[in-house]
Amino acid sequence: MRLTALAAVSAIALAPTAAFAWGQTAHAVIDRAAIEAIPADGPVFLRKYEDYIAASATQPDAWRGDSENFSKIEEDPNHGWFREQFTFVKPIPRSRYEFVIALYKQYEKIKDSDPSAAARTNVRWTGTLPYAAIEAYDRIVVCMRQVRAAQTAGTDATVAEQNCAFDVFRMGHYIGDGANPMHDSVNSDGWRGANPHGYTTDRTVHGRFESKFVDGIGLTVADIAPRIPAPGHVEGDMFDAVLAYLDRSGDKMESVYKLEKRDGFAKFTDKDVREMVYERTSAGAAMLRDMLCRAWAESASPPAKVVPSPIDFANPKFNPETGSAPD
Repeated sequence: MRLTALAAVSAIALAPTAAFAWGQTAHAVIDRAAIEAIPADGPVFLRKYEDYIAASATQPDAWRGDSENFSKIEEDPNHGWFREQFTFVKPIPRSRYEFVIALYKQYEKIKDSDPSAAARTNVRWTGTLPYAAIEAYDRIVVCMRQVRAAQTAGTDATVAEQNCAFDVFRMGHYIGDGANPMHDSVNSDGWRGANPHGYTTDRTVHGRFESKFVDGIGLTVADIAPRIPAPGHVEGDMFDAVLAYLDRSGDKMESVYKLEKRDGFAKFTDKDVREMVYERTSAGAAMLRDMLCRAWAESASPPAKVVPSPIDFANPKFNPETGSAPD
């Protein structure tokens, strides 16, 4: 049974707004395909909330309106990862705030010698997408533990499940954004800087690819479901896995511009552009599915005891600039 009431509420909340991401079609398809691909030993309870999650797939974009500037300032960077902007940050910090501080230190270093570059050395022009994704992932592990606890106790798990569904559409949005190569490059909205190949500098290129073309071909779950590989465990550290996922997507950025140069995404029959859309959305659905399955597996164990606490001054990783130790 679907949560039709919750879906209706979400539909009201999703009033027309500026297009910032794949658009409702692709985000909803990625979320639905991921949930439908969850294996029997995964968090199958999420299937009850598929309509709600899909209807809410672009809700994080609604938190970016100019009239809600507190929300906008926090949310805007979560939708991009402009790798060219922070090559000086190595390795990538395992803390959102350490990343912010590293950017500010670079800004202070170059503000007089290179004011143009300094003006874009901040989270708005670098993005914080992997941090948003991993923060949502951690919350999903927590609520899945609560789902398991309710199931074990034989009590109603509805509230815990709904909490999970909220963070699933949030994480799903960021993972969906990351699947689009244009969210993983400073060339997100038209080519910037040296342009020897004459790629478009038109800011509408972003929307023409991820919304107009996707809507024009009528993307559906059926288009990408056969392309989603069998469930696989995301190996190693989850934050590193998210960074690697974004790198794989970002490496395809110039290919998108090459495709645009042919006909501006005007031909919905273009097999190569279709293939790019199918490959990228199926990759997003696979990553989301695998992250949800790993979160479910992690939730079977009690939370690890961290000694000393990350906020304990005695923790050897404690960073006084952030007031905590990174993960």
